[in-house]
Amino acid sequence: MLVLGRKPGEYIMIGDVMVKVVRSNSGDLRLAIDAPKNVSITRGELYECQKNSLTTNIQ
Repeated sequence: MLVLGRKPGEYIMIGDVMVKVVRSNSGDLRLAIDAPKNVSITRGELYECQKNSLTTNIQ
């Protein structure tokens, strides 16, 4: 896992996807994600829930 420090207004590129820090205060972080329409973006808690549902259905 790569860990990067970014300040508000700074961004990183992952392929064609831009992830930009738009606000950071009191431990709360806001990210703006600019990606092509064919790229699926899912919040971590939803991803884990979907992954767990798939695992449960397979068993």
